[in-house]
Amino acid sequence: MTGVSRPPHGFPDSEFEARIARAQRIMRASEFDALLLTGPANIRYATGFETQFWESPTRPWFAVVPAEGKPVAVVPEIGAPEMARTWIDDVRSWPAPRPEDDGASLLAATLAQLPRRFGRVGAELGREMALRMPVAQFLELRDALPGLDIVDGAPCLWETRRVKTPAEVERIRFVCRIASEAYEGLSDLISVGEHLREVRRKLSMDILRRGADATPFLPVIAARGGVEQIVCGPRDKTLDPGDVLFIDTGSTYDGYFCDFDRNWAVGEIGDAARRANAAVWDATEAGIAAARPGATAREVWLAQAKVVEDAGSLGNNVGRMGHGLGLQLTEPPSNMPGDDTVLEPGVVLTIEPGMEFAPGKMIVHEENVAITGDGCELLTERAPREMWRIR
Repeated sequence: MTGVSRPPHGFPDSEFEARIARAQRIMRASEFDALLLTGPANIRYATGFETQFWESPTRPWFAVVPAEGKPVAVVPEIGAPEMARTWIDDVRSWPAPRPEDDGASLLAATLAQLPRRFGRVGAELGREMALRMPVAQFLELRDALPGLDIVDGAPCLWETRRVKTPAEVERIRFVCRIASEAYEGLSDLISVGEHLREVRRKLSMDILRRGADATPFLPVIAARGGVEQIVCGPRDKTLDPGDVLFIDTGSTYDGYFCDFDRNWAVGEIGDAARRANAAVWDATEAGIAAARPGATAREVWLAQAKVVEDAGSLGNNVGRMGHGLGLQLTEPPSNMPGDDTVLEPGVVLTIEPGMEFAPGKMIVHEENVAITGDGCELLTERAPREMWRIR
């Protein structure tokens, strides 16, 4: 792959030390004695622990980030050997599954041993997070820790993860280029009349062949003259002349996502779709230009929104025009009215304008950028202003 070398899998201990040091600075400002991590992305961020076993909801998993020192892992025995291979020294386990006490007493004991300054622990209770443990178990945990409040730690966690390290950006850049090259080559792999499920299979296989680890998100959607939605598909349909083919991918490398789309014209498409495509491409340019340190997510939205509104947009059912990106397909901030998150070097964003140009007909473009000291770096290979053609 031209110009971008493949990063190694995994990070050195120094990477995690820096992450935890940042988290602990933010924790002190937020008056937390610890953070309780229960979700895959946050546990991986703090520990480096990787497993496909998140697909099983049977067992809860925990990591505790104290105010000082290294995290403590509290995990089912089945995962303890692999957790012990990470940079974590203190790995505590229980013989799960054990529904009557699935790690609850062990976790409570771990939290009870923490030095208390503020009497507060932050957990994954807020924006764009989900508590990956039974709610009944969580309520029992709170009752078992008198004098220690478990409250929303999401703002602290998102502030910690919002600015990516150079090593994190390197992985996002790599998977962006993999997917960019696969997109560019797709027209040579498919043709008019091909089933959308086969299109998805071919593109997914090509992305993996080029070096991605997984492709968890790959909607493939086609409809005459434009699409009505961008998150569900493929359905039972073939590529027909006059269709606009829309594909979005969230592929990963070493846990980090790309998230961007491309559009193809199947044979000849109408003038309205061509004009909308050009307008949305121009809006993407405006969003990229606006993505600079010191700007806000709202200002990035505004730059894009003005272009599509001037082009006659009827709306955009996506609800925003881009978002943060990292260990999850979508992360804060959102490029939308009301989000005044200030962009800093290391923030990774999607630039995602879209417009409905006729009832039920929409065009969306998306690119990925990393904020730098004086602007932004385009991580994806820029889409052409005119759609690629499928014949």
